[in-house]
Amino acid sequence: MLHTKVPHIEDIIGEAIKNARLKNEPQMISVVERVPYTDPYSFLYNGQEIDQHRLFWKSAEEAFTLVGIGSVQKLMSSGAERFTTLQEAWNRLVEGSVTYDEYGEKGTGVVALGGFSFDPEEENAGPWQAFEDSQMTVPAFLLTNRDNASYLTSNFVIYPEDHHKQTIHSWKEQRESLFAESRVQWKLPVRTGENEVSPEEWKESVLQATVDIKRGELDKVVLARELEVSFEQPVQLEAVLKALAETQTNSYIFSFESNGEHFIGATPERLAKLENQQLVSTCLAGTIPRGHTEKEDRQLGEELLYDPKNRQEHQFVVEMIKEAVEACSHDVHVPKAPVIYPLRNMQHLYTPVTATLNEGYTLLEVIERLHPTPALGGLPQKKSVDYIRRCESLNRGWYAGPVGWMDGRNNGEFAVAIRSALLQGDKASLFAGCGVVEDSDPIAEYEETAVKLQPMLSVLGGC
Repeated sequence: MLHTKVPHIEDIIGEAIKNARLKNEPQMISVVERVPYTDPYSFLYNGQEIDQHRLFWKSAEEAFTLVGIGSVQKLMSSGAERFTTLQEAWNRLVEGSVTYDEYGEKGTGVVALGGFSFDPEEENAGPWQAFEDSQMTVPAFLLTNRDNASYLTSNFVIYPEDHHKQTIHSWKEQRESLFAESRVQWKLPVRTGENEVSPEEWKESVLQATVDIKRGELDKVVLARELEVSFEQPVQLEAVLKALAETQTNSYIFSFESNGEHFIGATPERLAKLENQQLVSTCLAGTIPRGHTEKEDRQLGEELLYDPKNRQEHQFVVEMIKEAVEACSHDVHVPKAPVIYPLRNMQHLYTPVTATLNEGYTLLEVIERLHPTPALGGLPQKKSVDYIRRCESLNRGWYAGPVGWMDGRNNGEFAVAIRSALLQGDKASLFAGCGVVEDSDPIAEYEETAVKLQPMLSVLGGC
């Protein structure tokens, strides 16, 4: 990927058209400019006039937000080699692009946002027909907010037959509409219906899993269930994301649009972050509700810290992530014991894993090694995923899969798509799961999933 200083946009487009005609092939160019601070939700709202393919990512740990509008490149893959296939396509795209950038900020220039399904071998399509098994999108326009600064990346694929004035006119018109003043009022949806999908059958599946674990078929399995809700009218995406950002402050807020449908969530679970070769992964497993008072909250936290079932579940995740990170990194550090990670509705056991990624490895290669962690699949990894495919009635789709972003400098971050919902007009499917071990109680696990559904329910029509 070639980086150059930024000349005038008319000159950039003219040069790209000339090169495309000379080589008789498309030319990918990326232009980064600093703009006045821009509200990400208004930018996202205005983007619907350009394309029904919008993308949103907000970090859990820093003031960093990405908003993508439209698509100049979609990288898709499927099957067992999907991470490798997509990485190869990404390498070709980055190497063949020209970036005009004076700032060098992470998350600017050639950036792809998207995700992967939980299980590429899942055959039941519903309700995920609008989403590919794996898809990363390079948007036509990308707003990057970091602290109080905003950057706009404009991406183009220039073809030999493109006309200079027409391309410039279209870009200016769309850019202007994205930054137009928005007077829209954010309104959360009004829920009109709610349907728990086969709750008693789900409890039976948990009980059966404990039997199968005692028989030695596997050590742990994560089982998920679905809640369907309906609304008076189609959900206003921006209002929901804004509410999630305000209420779930320690979570990654995300939204990926495909064919007019949206997969959104507020997940506390980072899978991996890479910045300047520094790698961070997160072990987040073991759950208990928040208390109604400070004293009760502290007591519940202590109970979680010393609960054998939750500590065992957490340790499974720690050991697996540590092993995966050590295979491609050095200077790996893992704290000896977990701490409490508080969220609005619940608290978790938390252990960070930090390392320096070895040269030659990429973020996607790390994600492939980590997914799915025991917190989302179980142990052993392959047996648990096979068990989920056989015994779980729902199709997880992108639920519990890796979602996130990556840039052309090998920076990026992926989280696990839990605490999430699939929005389809005036209805939504919400998902939540729990880790089952040999002494799990189906009723207690059911209640735990009910707690995990609350972050999404709270912004989709109230609790």
